[in-house]
Amino acid sequence: MMDWTDRNCRAFHRHLSARALLYTEMVTADAVIHGQRDRLLGFDPIEQPVALQLGGSEPAKLAEAARIGADYGYCEINLNVGCPSERVQSGAFGACLMREPELVADCLTAMREAVSVPVTVKHRLGVDDDDPRERLFSFVETQAKAGTTSFVVHARKAWLKGLSPKENRELPPLDYEIVAELKRTHPHLEIILNGGIAELDTAERELARVDGVMLGRAAYHEPALLLSVDARIFGDGAPVRSADQAARDFRPWILQRLSEGAVLHSITRHMLGLFAGRPGARQWRRILSERAPGARGAQAIAIYDDALNAVHPRESAVAE
Repeated sequence: MMDWTDRNCRAFHRHLSARALLYTEMVTADAVIHGQRDRLLGFDPIEQPVALQLGGSEPAKLAEAARIGADYGYCEINLNVGCPSERVQSGAFGACLMREPELVADCLTAMREAVSVPVTVKHRLGVDDDDPRERLFSFVETQAKAGTTSFVVHARKAWLKGLSPKENRELPPLDYEIVAELKRTHPHLEIILNGGIAELDTAERELARVDGVMLGRAAYHEPALLLSVDARIFGDGAPVRSADQAARDFRPWILQRLSEGAVLHSITRHMLGLFAGRPGARQWRRILSERAPGARGAQAIAIYDDALNAVHPRESAVAE
């Protein structure tokens, strides 16, 4: 979710679900250590609970980056060993590290020793011609032996040769059964299923076999999916809000960010799919796509209100 789940996206998603654990986009350990930390790591307390996802392959650097992240207030530090992009491979981390399980174990151990918050790992079933069952179970058992107890499993292999990152999200077949088998074999470990979950019916079904599910692109492209998460997944009794109400509730946060100098598009680019399938959804997307770029201040919030009115004129009208 690089370039997607930034602080504006996470704040918006938090307005849709109070309970879901949110993840940052992956940030490299070197960037955390040497980069502009407030820009990379800064977040609003309303985003909590939120986990920091790191990329890297050097234990000492990952430990330092994890410590910095914990000091910023993140409630979990996650090591990404599943990203198949070329720029990640060139840095010798991401999915290619599944073939170096001992190094991954050293990285996770160093991270755990550096922080008091949970340290987790996100990974694939294997890479290229690996036998998925052999690679997955061996990898997890190596990490568990070293002390890791929580695993986010993307239920696809990663093809590092011949497939683009986009194709790696779609072409390798999903295998939820092998992830369920992993949980049955290791009941003491926390196993979270990731990959291809596009609706809450699927999430609820798989939660009977694993400890958690991760929603990625489905939640981004159709964020209204998150409106029912607290009730259906966490059992909260509060009435499920409408997308209209969530968009109105988010308006004060947009005003706050605009007052800090943000451009409207940097916020609303994450909201384009909120009204997918609803009357007025096309106008909502068109107004925000065409008019939000470059818009600031009073002009920007007026554009947002116009977009709301296009979806549901009477219910969504907002006064300053």
